[in-house]
Amino acid sequence: MANVIKIKKGLDINLKGKASEKLLTAGKSDGYAIVPDDYNGIIPKVIAKVGDKVKAGSPLMMDKNRPEIKFVSPVSGEVTAVNRGEKRKVLNIVVKPDAQMEYEDFGRKNVSSLKAQDIREAILAAGLWPSIKQRPYDIVAIPAYEPRDIFVSTFYSAPLAPNFEFVVKGQEADFQTGLDALAKLTSGKVYVGVKEGSVLKLKTVETVEVEGPHPAGNVGVLINHVKPVNKGEVVWTIDPQDVIVIGRLFNKGVADFTRLVAMTGSEAAETGYMKVIAGCSIHSLIAGKIQNMGKHVRIISGDVLTGTQVDDLDYLRAYSRQITLIPEGDDVHEFLGWGVPGFDKYSAGRTYFTWLLGGKKEYTLDARIKGGKRAMILSHEYDRVFPMDIMPEFLLKAIITFDIDKMENLGIYEVAPEDFALCEFVDTSKIEIQKIVRNGLNLLYKEMN
Repeated sequence: MANVIKIKKGLDINLKGKASEKLLTAGKSDGYAIVPDDYNGIIPKVIAKVGDKVKAGSPLMMDKNRPEIKFVSPVSGEVTAVNRGEKRKVLNIVVKPDAQMEYEDFGRKNVSSLKAQDIREAILAAGLWPSIKQRPYDIVAIPAYEPRDIFVSTFYSAPLAPNFEFVVKGQEADFQTGLDALAKLTSGKVYVGVKEGSVLKLKTVETVEVEGPHPAGNVGVLINHVKPVNKGEVVWTIDPQDVIVIGRLFNKGVADFTRLVAMTGSEAAETGYMKVIAGCSIHSLIAGKIQNMGKHVRIISGDVLTGTQVDDLDYLRAYSRQITLIPEGDDVHEFLGWGVPGFDKYSAGRTYFTWLLGGKKEYTLDARIKGGKRAMILSHEYDRVFPMDIMPEFLLKAIITFDIDKMENLGIYEVAPEDFALCEFVDTSKIEIQKIVRNGLNLLYKEMN
């Protein structure tokens, strides 16, 4: 029987535009890109040149400090651009796809007969390593370290998040193979979080059933409630769709980055799932799928709490599993604003009468901040939505002042920016909390390494 974790603190934001469990057709992408900014903890070094012919799985970039970590092309085709910004910072590497896909052949392998080092080398060679993150620091995992444990959460609890049990249908064998491979990379356990009533039947792993509101599905909550990270320990985390990609590598011998991406949000003309390849253009995903084209729409690669704002010339980000379309709100002008009863408005507190409806009503929220920035107030509003055994206000203040001792004592080693997303949402001070945590982790990583 699975272990059970019940989360009481948190907040489910019931938005309009959940993904219907049906497949939609995505448009043809004229380019696929790797965006180095998606990967924390690496210094990109481009090894491909404009004009190079590549296959799916051919290296395009590597980590300057750890050249064994490669970033490979998701498709076969021609490298058409290496776009750079200020100080020659690499913004992205773009590949124009061939009409017919060709893959680098890494050879099929039976995971049960492989040693940990063989599995590690296979994942590195195929360019799948960047999908594995480590805590502390929430960076691309350092291959030289053996993790104490590995954590996977199949429970997507964020607003409008996809349903992994729909995504994994027909791919169960690859998912299990990926888990088997990961289990050999640690002397500890692979913990897999599943939602209440999950039908997933998994082997070689420790299954943990998680109940409760968002962020119950965050892998950080799973770590905190199962086995917290202490100073000097390293754990790895990986998204379940990336586990499937690793499973395909061993079962088919290719780096196949195909995934199901959910089309969600109140401004989507139709919601559902699209079968695409990682790094595809945003235009290919949203073309013909936005209702009220004259309306200002914010396009988010990811969910509304942790996603990245993009436009139709951008690319699907590395760790995104959904596209969210919501109103921008810059064309909305309200008389008296919060001073009206707000029978149609959402509030995390009880500002409007809609709290009487509980979680039944679906809301259309736009991207407006709705308030001005001010000093952080110790009002315990973060605590109400933060289910980890950590004091968020005090940790944030320690990060801002960069007090390393306090940061360590208050749990910096086991958090990631996404764990503070709800704190940022309910924050009356309108502070960019996730940005503070990311900057703090980056500075601490530099200081300690």
